[in-house]
Amino acid sequence: MKSTEYPALFADVKTIAVHGMSRAANKPSHSVPRYMHEQGYELFPINPYADEILGLRVYRNLLDIPERIDLLNVFRPSHQVTAVVEEALERRRLRGDIDYIWLQLGIMNDEARAMAEAAGIAFVQNRCIYVEHLHAVPG
Repeated sequence: MKSTEYPALFADVKTIAVHGMSRAANKPSHSVPRYMHEQGYELFPINPYADEILGLRVYRNLLDIPERIDLLNVFRPSHQVTAVVEEALERRRLRGDIDYIWLQLGIMNDEARAMAEAAGIAFVQNRCIYVEHLHAVPG
C-alpha cells in the first residue's frame, strides 16, 4: 500500500480524478480541485451534469477516463462513497491505477475504507486535500 504521509503522497501523485466536481465556483467541490490544478496536477472532473469545468473535459464516471489516475478525490455524501469505491476497485482491476482515495473534510465511510485498503489503495478520509497540501508542500 502507498504511503499516506502527505509530502510523499503529494510528490507521488500527478493525476487526480475528482468525483463530484462542481461547476459552481463558490463551492469547495470547485475551488479545491481548481487549487490542485493550479499546483500542476492533471485533473479529470467527474460530473454527470457538465461537459466542461475549468476548460477541462468532464467525464461521467471513472471508467470513461482514458488516462492514468493516481488519486481519486471524492466530493460525494458519505453514504454514496461505497458505490464510488466499488467503481474505483473495478477500474483498478481493469487498469491497475488509483493508488489513493481521498475523501474530503466531513466525508467518512469506514466500509469503503476497508474495501479500498484490502485492495492495496491508500485511503484518507475527513481531510481537506487543499489544507493538507498547503501544509505538506513547501512554497
